[in-house]
Amino acid sequence: MSIINHAKNLLQAAVVSAVVLAPAVHAEAITLRGASMFDNEHAFTKTMVRFGELVDQYYDGELVMDLRLNGELGVESDYVTFLNQGVAIDYSIMAPSNMATFAPAIPLMDMPFLFRDLEHWNSVLSSDVLAPLEGELKEKADLVVVGYSGGGTRNLISSKAIGNIDELAGHKMRVMGAPIQAQIFAAISAAPSAIAYNEVYNAIQTGVVSGLENEAASLQNLKFYEVAPHVTLTRHSITVRPIVFSGKSMRKLPAELQAAIMRAGKEAGAFGRELEAREDSAKLKEMADAGQIQLQEFANREHLLELVTPVQDEYAAELGATDLLAAIRAK
Repeated sequence: MSIINHAKNLLQAAVVSAVVLAPAVHAEAITLRGASMFDNEHAFTKTMVRFGELVDQYYDGELVMDLRLNGELGVESDYVTFLNQGVAIDYSIMAPSNMATFAPAIPLMDMPFLFRDLEHWNSVLSSDVLAPLEGELKEKADLVVVGYSGGGTRNLISSKAIGNIDELAGHKMRVMGAPIQAQIFAAISAAPSAIAYNEVYNAIQTGVVSGLENEAASLQNLKFYEVAPHVTLTRHSITVRPIVFSGKSMRKLPAELQAAIMRAGKEAGAFGRELEAREDSAKLKEMADAGQIQLQEFANREHLLELVTPVQDEYAAELGATDLLAAIRAK
């Protein structure tokens, strides 16, 4: 054997040995980033943590779920822009009103006085009744609803006691940004104003508004009771909080991971609904027992329902969603 051939054989053997002995190269882990305005005790955060656990469980691949808390990445109005553009974050839990800029019909799912009770609310969210709104959100905002969280019962929170329609008249209150929110509360004689969520505390403190409407978890977490300790049990909404994923982010993912996200979203939504509905009354009682809030029923609540029904009907008609509203009411 020539020296040259011998050298070639040694080189080939070295290459084969290197291939055999080299450690397997693992695919780089996929990172999915979520955002929450709240701390790790809030139901929204717990729901997104559960969502991450389920995605990781159902996806057979390397995955990092990076959830940022306490408004580190902004507020919900920022999140919806990020998700639409496919930057900064991949998923979050949203109030429908914050998506109205892109899809005007979306706030119908969170319209005050829409649900009769928790059973009706859960029945709607467990079905495909809201599919038309999901389609609009995907088409116009490039956001994918993967599940439905929520479950807090929203009441009036104010710096003064409000117990009837006369005391409600002219009440300056913060509402979410969707026009239907303002229309509903104007119909029951309040004076609604859309103010950024992170400005509400100071707005009440300085007298710009006298209160807001919200569920117990946010009242407690953001300490609105410090400036608005009166809670009137209007029970005007049971929150619907979609778990949304960026369409732009979703399309970049492997099909198996997309399927895992959709499966996990439905299960995490059911988890979140049960959790928040259960915690809601407990949190109200906890704050009342601590002397942080004073609870009061609203006299003749049935009259409020009579006042808002025409507004709901007109809103649905404007959106071409009369059949959808009827389907929700009939569920």
